[in-house]
Amino acid sequence: MPRPVEQAIDLLLASRRTVALTGAGISTPSGIPDFRGQRSGMWLEADPLAVASIWAFHDCPEQFYRWIRPLMVKALAAQPNAAHMALAALEQRGQLAAVITQNIDSLHLRAGSRRVLELHGHTRTATCLDCHHSVAADPLWSAVLGGVQPSPCLECGGLLKPDVVLFGEPLPYETLTAAQHETLAADVMLIIGSSLEVMPAADLPLLAKRRGATTILINLTPTPLDDRMDVVIRADVVKTLQQLRRALIV
Repeated sequence: MPRPVEQAIDLLLASRRTVALTGAGISTPSGIPDFRGQRSGMWLEADPLAVASIWAFHDCPEQFYRWIRPLMVKALAAQPNAAHMALAALEQRGQLAAVITQNIDSLHLRAGSRRVLELHGHTRTATCLDCHHSVAADPLWSAVLGGVQPSPCLECGGLLKPDVVLFGEPLPYETLTAAQHETLAADVMLIIGSSLEVMPAADLPLLAKRRGATTILINLTPTPLDDRMDVVIRADVVKTLQQLRRALIV
C-alpha cells in the first residue's frame, strides 16, 4: 500500500470529526464529464459565460438547454460508484460527519449519504425566476431531453430555472454557511476529485487548515493547493476510497 494512503488511514482512524469535500473527479467514473479536464473538460468546447451564466439564461434559455442536454443525458443515467458508496458507508459507521460537494448530480444522496451539502445546487428541482415558485424538475428535464422547450411556471408564466448555480449567481447562503461550519468543526478534511480552482469551495481546505485541521487530498492531477495539503494521494479516487473503506470499516 502506498505510504500516503497509509498516512491517510492513520489520520482518519485517529480523527474525531472528518468531513469530505468532493468535486467532479468523484463522478467521472460514473460517466459524468467534468468541466475543467485537460482533455475532455466541458469548458474546452464552450464559453461558460455565454452558455451557463444567469445573464445568458435570462436572454436565451434555449441555448443553455442545448448546451446542457448532453450532460444531462449522462447525469440522469449515471449510477453512484464505489467511491460514493464508500463515503456513505463511512458516514453510516459514524466515521464521516458530512459531505460537502461541488457536484450537481445527486449521486452522494443516491449512494446513501445523508448529510450532503450541495454548494452548486442540484437538478432535482427548478424555481421560477419571477414568482420563486419551486417545482420538481423531472418534467423540465423530460422536455429538454426530448428537444422541447420546458413549460413556463404554472403559477405566473415566468421562466423556470433548474436549481443549479450558474455563473453570476451567489451560492446558496444556508448551504455555504453550513459547509463553513462543518469545515470549522472538523479535525480532518478529506478532499476528493476536486481541482481546487473554484472559489469559495477551494477556500474550504484552507479554512480547515487555519482552524488546525489536517487535510488529505485525493486527485489524479495536480491542484494549485497541493503544497498546502498535509497528505496528497495522486491516484484513482475509486480505488483509493475502496482502500480506505476496507481499512476503516472492520
